[in-house]
Amino acid sequence: MPGTLGFRELGTMAYEPVWHAMQRFTNERGTSADDEVWLVEHPPVFTQGQAGKAEHLLLPGEIPVVKVDRGGQVTYHGPGQLVAYLLLDVRKLGFGVRELVTRMETCLIELLASYGVTAAAKPDAPGVYVDGAKIASLGLRIRHGCSFHGLALNVDMDLAPFRRINPCGYAGLAMTQLSEHAGSIEFAEVSARLRAQLVKHLDYAEQTTLTGGID
Repeated sequence: MPGTLGFRELGTMAYEPVWHAMQRFTNERGTSADDEVWLVEHPPVFTQGQAGKAEHLLLPGEIPVVKVDRGGQVTYHGPGQLVAYLLLDVRKLGFGVRELVTRMETCLIELLASYGVTAAAKPDAPGVYVDGAKIASLGLRIRHGCSFHGLALNVDMDLAPFRRINPCGYAGLAMTQLSEHAGSIEFAEVSARLRAQLVKHLDYAEQTTLTGGID
């Protein structure tokens, strides 16, 4: 069992600097480097994965579009959405990619259950859904046996920008968020519960909070 999973609480940061920092971390980490999870909120941005098709960007308007190196199609990030980037040595953990995705989905399903919300995964469409509406998106990249990118959970946000795209490549896909099902919630508490779920389902012994920047 791995020992400690380190978490960095980044607050609100622009997407591209965080993305490039993930790339550097993954490219430069050695076999002895500890795994980390970065928790962040982003200003409004659409990100288009490697398989992304332009036709799924319906009306981006003033929201920037960033083409990135994760799997999947197009999604939206914005304030009130909890994003967790998983910088893990997957080979050392002994997970295949599909198993890692399943464990991430389980983390989210159990987190939502802790708020009394029943959620489920779909075998043909990665992510987590409540009554058919998507509440969390997943997208990963594996390089040199290590993962980066991660998951995005809609907590309490403006969902309107999702209507400017075909979320994850699905026309008309309904989106939802935790606040619509659980009422008043504290963003920091959701983050703390996600941390605990990731430690549990990725088989770490404990967690710690990391300090310092990501540059």
